[in-house]
Amino acid sequence: MQYFLTFFETMPVWMKAGWIFFVLSIFWIFEGYYKLVFAKYNKWRHAKTNLILLVFVMLINVVFGIATVGIFLWLSDSNFGLLPLINVPIWLELLLSILVLDLIAQYFVHYLLHKVQWMWRLHTVHHSDKNVDVTTGTRHHPFDFIIRETFALIAVVIMGMPIAFYLFYRILSVLFTYFTHANISLPKQLDKALSYVIVTPNMHKFHHHYQMPWTDSNFGNMFSIWDRLFGTFVYADTSKIKYGLDIADHINDENILNQLHLPFNKTVRYRKKFDS
Repeated sequence: MQYFLTFFETMPVWMKAGWIFFVLSIFWIFEGYYKLVFAKYNKWRHAKTNLILLVFVMLINVVFGIATVGIFLWLSDSNFGLLPLINVPIWLELLLSILVLDLIAQYFVHYLLHKVQWMWRLHTVHHSDKNVDVTTGTRHHPFDFIIRETFALIAVVIMGMPIAFYLFYRILSVLFTYFTHANISLPKQLDKALSYVIVTPNMHKFHHHYQMPWTDSNFGNMFSIWDRLFGTFVYADTSKIKYGLDIADHINDENILNQLHLPFNKTVRYRKKFDS
C-alpha cells in the first residue's frame, strides 16, 4: 500500500498531464459509439473553447501546486489534523480522506457555487454549455476553479492528510469528472444501480438541465451518497434534459471571450433564482 501511495507522491508532471489527456481521449472515443444525446454540433469547435479553459485550469494548478507543497510540509511537521489523532490502517485513512475531499472540495463547494449569487455568476460558465460532452468537464471559469482548489486545501488541512492521499484523489477526480460529463449512454439499469454509490453519466446530466429545479441537484463528483443524504438527488427521464442555461441562452457558448466575461455581463439577470 505504501509503495502504491509513493507512486502518486513521486508522479512526474508529464504523467499527471498525460493522465488528463488520456482519460479525455478515451471518453471522446466512447462518445462516438455510445451516445446519450445525438446532437448536431461541431465537436472540435465546441472542444476548442473548453480546452482553452482547461489551459487556464492547468496554469492555476501549477500555482496551487507550489502552495500545496508548503501546506504538506507544515502538516508533516505539526501533526495537525484528524488523521494523526486516530489509529487506523492506512487504507482506511485513505478512504476517509477521499470521502472528506469529495464532501468538502466537491459536493459542498459545488452547492455553494449554486446558492451564493456571486459564486453562481462564476459557475454559469460551466452551465452555459449547450452541448454537454466530455470536454465540458474542463469548462470552468478560472475564478470558479480557484474557489474549488481553495476548498480542497481546506479539506487537506482538516484531515492532516499526506500529499500522496491528495494526489491520488486528484487522479480519481479527473476520471470521474470526464466520466460523468461524457456524452455516453450506459445501460439504464446499470447506470441506475451504480448511481446508488457513485455519480454516473445519466445522474450528472440532470444537473446540466437548463432550468430549475434540476439545475440545483446532483452536486456530487465521485460519490452519490452526499446528494442522497442531503436531499439533492434526482434521477428521472434523460430524454427531458435540455442543456444550457435559460438566463444566458442568448450568449455564444463557444466564444471564449464571451465566456470569460459572462460572470460580469450585466445583461445576464440572476435575481429570479435567488428571490425564489
